[in-house]
Amino acid sequence: MSRRCELTGTNRQIGHKVSHSNIKTKRTFQPNLVIVSLQSDALGRTIRLRITAAALRSVDHVGGLDAFLIKAAEDGMSGRVVKIRRELKKKLEAKEAA
Repeated sequence: MSRRCELTGTNRQIGHKVSHSNIKTKRTFQPNLVIVSLQSDALGRTIRLRITAAALRSVDHVGGLDAFLIKAAEDGMSGRVVKIRRELKKKLEAKEAA
């Protein structure tokens, strides 16, 4: 399983570990991933995702998973989340049409 956020696409970054004597060695900075279950009100189910703590704060700030998925672009999302987003859009469009 890759260390990548399913919502934002954030993955590891590569940088230098700098010692006291200023010797630089390669190291990786891993994202702070957490496994959470988020509730989708429109779909009526819970969805388990592996996302970063920053993405979780963003979801809370925007007003929930549904609002986040509507506003966010698909380019960084995982394939599974893109399917959920499209299903959500169809459900909301059908609800508005009715």
